[in-house]
Amino acid sequence: MFSGLVNQAKAAVSGLLLKYVARASVAIPFLIAVGFALAAITLMLVERFGHVTAYWAMAGGLAAIGLIAAIAVAAKEHEEELEAQQAEAASTQQAMSDATAQAITQAPLAILGALFTSPGGATTVLKAARIAGRNWPLVLLLVMIGALFWPTEGDGAIADSAEPARKPNGSDPLETYH
Repeated sequence: MFSGLVNQAKAAVSGLLLKYVARASVAIPFLIAVGFALAAITLMLVERFGHVTAYWAMAGGLAAIGLIAAIAVAAKEHEEELEAQQAEAASTQQAMSDATAQAITQAPLAILGALFTSPGGATTVLKAARIAGRNWPLVLLLVMIGALFWPTEGDGAIADSAEPARKPNGSDPLETYH
């Protein structure tokens, strides 16, 4: 039953694994070269300044490189965290607008249910219906105004597919530079 899904998952994992193995096989010679370069720099420093000073200089240099790399990684993670928070905020806003639309669509039914279940509710509803019947042009106008603001299910999907997302700085994702 799930054999097709399992086979697709296996193919995706093996493709991803092969991609990273290929990247690692390219990186290994460069890592070995960096090791030899570090050894050569250490020997040059030993000849020039002596053993202790050369090793301290190498340790300080490698620590500085590590510190710079740590700062770069922290900045990148902070940027990704901000992007995730912005995406979550947009998702929350969409969920909030969906919840608002759902509440608006269910509000008239909830009000009618509350009126009918309250003591004397049926007589109140009949009186309100009599008043609405006498003022039917006003009720019709209010219904038409309500129909203008009534949410439809396809609004978000149509807006998403009709126009591509714009970036906050005003740049157009469809622009091409030659």
